[in-house]
Amino acid sequence: MAQIDLSDIRPLATPAADTPARAGRLRRFLEAYPPLVVAGMAWIATMLVVALGAELLAPYDYVRMDLRARLAPPWLFGGTTAHLLGTDELGRDVLSRLIYSIRTSLLIAFAATAIGAVIGTLLGFVAAHFRRVVEEVVLMLIDFQASMPFMIIALAVLAFFGNSLTLFICLMGLHGWERYARIARGLAIAAGEQSYAAAIRQLGASPWRVYGRHILPNIASTLIVTVTLSFPEIILLEAGLSFLGLGVQPPLTSLGNMVGYGREYIERASWILLAPATVIILTTLSISLVGDWLRDRLDPTLR
Repeated sequence: MAQIDLSDIRPLATPAADTPARAGRLRRFLEAYPPLVVAGMAWIATMLVVALGAELLAPYDYVRMDLRARLAPPWLFGGTTAHLLGTDELGRDVLSRLIYSIRTSLLIAFAATAIGAVIGTLLGFVAAHFRRVVEEVVLMLIDFQASMPFMIIALAVLAFFGNSLTLFICLMGLHGWERYARIARGLAIAAGEQSYAAAIRQLGASPWRVYGRHILPNIASTLIVTVTLSFPEIILLEAGLSFLGLGVQPPLTSLGNMVGYGREYIERASWILLAPATVIILTTLSISLVGDWLRDRLDPTLR
């Protein structure tokens, strides 16, 4: 009769015994991903989906007018399901305009942040590589940019040269580039003094290869954190300029543009202003929360 080897038989895990392990995993997950950070990530993902699928999600064309339904209240405040967030002073659907405004504002913020990051990082690398006179010139430009109120510069440029979406994005791209330049210069100098960068130079690598293939990946985490902290500033700056009438021009619409038009009807139709203002607040807050979380995760000095 065959004998059964009982050495490999393990007792089944009981729910009571498995509970501490599950609690420990849940606690570690919450420590790594706090609920507010997860909520912020979910909101950012939602905004990206809305921006990419604006044509599919918007119930109406954002410029379509229906004067018979002007200033209709939202559905939850006595309105109809035809306009869930109500209509504005021209009978345009607020939800549709909000969806397209999210796309425009995120496009401006993404493009402007990318322009500022590229310009600042390149100037920082140039200052770190050439040093002396070139470095002094770059540092002088950085100090000049940091000392000038950007809002005043933007108002002067837009008032003098007029406004277009391309000009507006390029102008927003000049906001905050000095931060990237300072960070890239300091980190590139520190990385250049380390052994790996010196060894690559001795092997005959070009400056483009040294900075692009070796130094940039090592400082990318710090630059990414800077991007997440600068992104909400661009959104708020765009909203402020559009609120003043110098930002996105009709027929295009943006979050700041909607707030600017809605301020005239804040007593009679406050939903025109509250809907985009709420999106601005939640978006900037979510990006700031995720940026702080990334800084804690990626910065080795904070671990």
